[in-house]
Amino acid sequence: MKKLIPLLALAALSALAGTASADDVAVLQLKTGAQMQRIVLEFYEDSAPIAVANFKKLASHRFYNGTAIHRVFPHLMVQGGDPLSKRPGGAGIGTGGPGYTLPPEIRRKQTTGAVAAARLPDKINPARVSNGSQFFVSLQPMPNLDGQYTVFAHVVEGLDVLDKISQAAADTNDSPVERIVIETLHIMPREKAMATGAPPATGESRLQRIFHRLF
Repeated sequence: MKKLIPLLALAALSALAGTASADDVAVLQLKTGAQMQRIVLEFYEDSAPIAVANFKKLASHRFYNGTAIHRVFPHLMVQGGDPLSKRPGGAGIGTGGPGYTLPPEIRRKQTTGAVAAARLPDKINPARVSNGSQFFVSLQPMPNLDGQYTVFAHVVEGLDVLDKISQAAADTNDSPVERIVIETLHIMPREKAMATGAPPATGESRLQRIFHRLF
């Protein structure tokens, strides 16, 4: 088990959550084959402030760029956020993270489109602390998982894309045979995200090129 994020860092994340705009959303560009697919997440700032602030912090450092969707279960769930997945075929995919865990903020149910922090099982993680970066998306209600995971966001655009991804051919580790990569993940105001719309099917959007020059 990785160390729990230090108390000082927790305080900083909590303060960040308090000052961030409640209208911020996450915009992911997923590359599936030659196509770019857009996913938009809306945050639960009120019920999971630490997890939300951590996700935004990692996104600001481009932590998720280049990571892959590393687990798929048809019509049920997709999982990503492991930095070890940046290297195709790398060892230990599914076990990586930023080097720390997060305290549980278990307040919401696993409804359709819920985005939750991944974690180790109760047997070795009775405190139910969350992995510092990995997350999964529920593609249907999963009441059997209610009260067990920190739900910090939900999908407001692209759930159909994720459902299609969940049906991709997978290996014995439930990992897609064809890599599905998070090309970019940006935090931006909802109004700007919705005005931007979906990018062209191939290549980078103008907005992506601007962000790459800035960071």
